[in-house]
Amino acid sequence: QQVGELGMSAVALTDHGNLFGSFEFYSAARKAGIRPLLGCEVYVAHGSHIERSPSGSGRQRPYQHLVLLAETQRGWDNLMRLVTTSYLEGFYHRPRIDKELLATHAQGLIGLSACLSGEVAARLLSGDEKGAAEAANQYREILGPDNFFLEVQEHGLAEEKGVRESLGRVAARTGIPLVATNDCHFHRREDVEAHRVLIGIGQ
Repeated sequence: QQVGELGMSAVALTDHGNLFGSFEFYSAARKAGIRPLLGCEVYVAHGSHIERSPSGSGRQRPYQHLVLLAETQRGWDNLMRLVTTSYLEGFYHRPRIDKELLATHAQGLIGLSACLSGEVAARLLSGDEKGAAEAANQYREILGPDNFFLEVQEHGLAEEKGVRESLGRVAARTGIPLVATNDCHFHRREDVEAHRVLIGIGQ
């Protein structure tokens, strides 16, 4: 309803690691005359999704973020398979997939590099622009030449400014297009308390 009031014709739902809200979201969007886009912000393991050991120094999370959108029915089927497998086989702190699993079920999916917790941005934050370009190219190779995009975001965070500038260079270096997105967890400032409660339940 809020998206419709803002005059938008389409909206995506990309919950973290799950598709639990997809049916309710799809039904509500169709009822409001808005095109629903089904997706998920998945957690990608650094190595194998079935490996359950700390990464690096132990302070690094054993996963990174990646946004996946279903472009076709095949894509939706693949997204359901990936998310299901992430729980049944890959759960370690979070439900995780890996790049090999993604490559097996990549058809019909569109990928976005995600927020500061995505692999491309994380490499840029560590000063590894070459590694960021290599990671971006790897995702493009997995998902297809026209099915991967680099996300630039603006939430007033100091780290984002440097990442945005670096992403521009990565885009020029790789030819991967940029898309402007935001981490929209709610639309109105007064909804912040409900969001905090939701986060608390999840933790």
